[in-house]
Amino acid sequence: MKKYSTLILFAFVIFNVTSQTKKQDTLQQKEVRFNYEALIIPAALIGYGALSLHNEKMIDFDVSIRNSINSDNEKTFHLDEGTQSLAFLSVYGLNLFGVKGKHNFKDRSIILGTAYLIMGTSVTFLKKTIHRQRPNKTGFTSFPSGHTATAFMGAEFLYQEYKDVSLWYGVSGYLIAAGTGYLRMYNNKHWFSDIAAGAGIGILSTKIAYWVQPFFKDLFSKKEKTLTATVIPYYTGKEFGLGMSMVF
Repeated sequence: MKKYSTLILFAFVIFNVTSQTKKQDTLQQKEVRFNYEALIIPAALIGYGALSLHNEKMIDFDVSIRNSINSDNEKTFHLDEGTQSLAFLSVYGLNLFGVKGKHNFKDRSIILGTAYLIMGTSVTFLKKTIHRQRPNKTGFTSFPSGHTATAFMGAEFLYQEYKDVSLWYGVSGYLIAAGTGYLRMYNNKHWFSDIAAGAGIGILSTKIAYWVQPFFKDLFSKKEKTLTATVIPYYTGKEFGLGMSMVF
């Protein structure tokens, strides 16, 4: 029950964060458009992962997938260490080669930083709270998959930045993210439900980051206060000095 309560609390916090962004939508319609339908896929993935923690049939399904992908073989491929970051790094790479995305360097970096903070905090909190054992029995930080969350966060970031240029950029990002999730299972680090939950958290983190981006844009773009200073020399007949006048 404690695990279920934690997941319900987590979902409640995420819902409140996304609900608050709707208020910003009325002020920043050109910048962000909140859409509840965008929550369906990530919520379904996170919900599937949550239900799998105690549902016997879903646990058996996890085991069957694990056995079909990795039957305790000793071969591992560590490409997932690199592929988890490939999608969001591609955004900067494409821009470097002249393919312009939706936002400039500063704005996209704020979005990515926000998404990474949301994703990283959520994953760390759930890993420590759920305490699920990894399939290779090397630890109790299996749920959710952090590598997969990072990969899907990047995939959604790539999609949002370049969907108006070409849909294939987003497709390639999601293919890389799916490959990362598969490798985490192949390397016997995660159950399938860990991958599903990680993917949902990653996608949702980026969506929230885009929804709140106008707030941070205003925060970091406020004009600095102007300061006008005038220095006037003076002589009283006995003393020589400088007088200063400042206008804020």
